[in-house]
Amino acid sequence: MSFSFTDEQTEFRTVLRRFMAEKSPTTEVRRLMETEAGYDAAVWRQLSQDLGLTGIHIPEDYGGQGFGFVELSIAVEEMGRALLCAPFFSSIVLAATAILNCASEEQKRALLPPIATGDVRATLAFTEENGRWDNSGVAVEATKTEGGYQLNGVKSFVLDGCTAEQIVVLARSPGSSGDDGLSLFVVAGDAAGLTKRPLKSMDETRKLARLECQNVHAELLGSEGGAAAPMATTLDQAVTCLANEMVGGAEALREQALDYAQMRMQFGRTIASFQTMKHKAADMLIDVELAKSAAYYAAAAADGHDGENISDLPAVASLAKAGAGEAFMQTAIHTIQVHGGIGFTWDNDTHLWFKRAKSSEVFLGDATYHRELMLQRWQD
Repeated sequence: MSFSFTDEQTEFRTVLRRFMAEKSPTTEVRRLMETEAGYDAAVWRQLSQDLGLTGIHIPEDYGGQGFGFVELSIAVEEMGRALLCAPFFSSIVLAATAILNCASEEQKRALLPPIATGDVRATLAFTEENGRWDNSGVAVEATKTEGGYQLNGVKSFVLDGCTAEQIVVLARSPGSSGDDGLSLFVVAGDAAGLTKRPLKSMDETRKLARLECQNVHAELLGSEGGAAAPMATTLDQAVTCLANEMVGGAEALREQALDYAQMRMQFGRTIASFQTMKHKAADMLIDVELAKSAAYYAAAAADGHDGENISDLPAVASLAKAGAGEAFMQTAIHTIQVHGGIGFTWDNDTHLWFKRAKSSEVFLGDATYHRELMLQRWQD
C-alpha cells in the first residue's frame, strides 16, 4: 500500500502544525499542567469552531466534517508533536468513536452534534482499578430499573474524567463475565451519586480521574449486552490514533536532539560530528520512521484505504501501538542523553515529552500486551 498523503492532507498538516506551534508552546504546556482543568477554553473553542477538528471523523449527518481516520490520525500526530493540552483524545477519539460504533441512529443524532462542535466534552470510562484493558476487567454493574439503569462500581484512569460533561461508561449485567452482558451507557458529568477524584500521575499533560458510581442513573447506548464487539472496534481505532500521536511526539524529540547536537560545541567542534552521535541519530531516525510506517498503515486500515480492510485493523493496530510505544520511549531516552546533564533538569523541556512517552507507553496497553494480542489476532 502507499504511505503518501494527498496534497490536501499535506496542507491540512501544515495548517495544524502552525496552529499548534502558536497555541501550544512549552510555556503554555507547563502552565496548563498546573491547572485542574488541564486545558485552555479559548484554544478549545478555536480548535473546535475555527478549525472544526472536534468533528473531523464524525459524519456530516451528525454535524461533523465527514473525514476519516487518516485525517484524524494526522490531527493527533500534530497534537502529540506539540504536546497539546486539551480533552481531544478523550472526547473525540474515545467517546465520539464509541458512540459511532454502538449507539442507535436516534442516539447518534442527539449525542454527536454537540460533541462535533466542541460544545460538549465527553470521555469514555472503561478501565477500572485492576488496570486491565480487556473486557474481563470490567466489574461495574448496571441494574435495570423502572426509569432506566443504575450503575454501581468504580472506574479508574479515566482520561479527563473530572471535566467531562458527558461520560460513556462500559458496565456489565449482574452475574455476567467476559464478553457477555457488556453494555455501554451515557451518564451526565454531574449526575447524582457520581463522585469524581483527580488522580496524581507522572504525566500532568494528561488528566486522569477515578469515578465512583453509587446508584448513578444511566441511559443505555445501543442494545443491552451488545457492547463487546463495538468496544473492541473502538479500542482498536483509539490505539491506532494513539500510535499516530506517539510518533508525532517521537519526531519532535528527534528533531530536538539533532538541533542541540548541531549547536553544542565540545573540543572545538559540534557534538553532532562525533561518530557516536551519528550512530544515535541514525538509530532514532530508523526507530521513528518504522513506527510512522506502522501507524500510517493502521490508520489506512481503519479507513479501508488502498485495498486494506477494517478486518485487518485489530492486528495492525496492536502492531502500530507496540512499535510506536517503544520508539517514543527510546527516542526520549536518546534525547535526554544527547542533552547531557541539562537533559535531566526541570528547566529543560525534554522531560515533558519523556513523561508523555512513558504514560502513552502503558495507556491502552503496553508493547508486551499488544504483541501478544497481535499474535492471537493473526492466528484468528
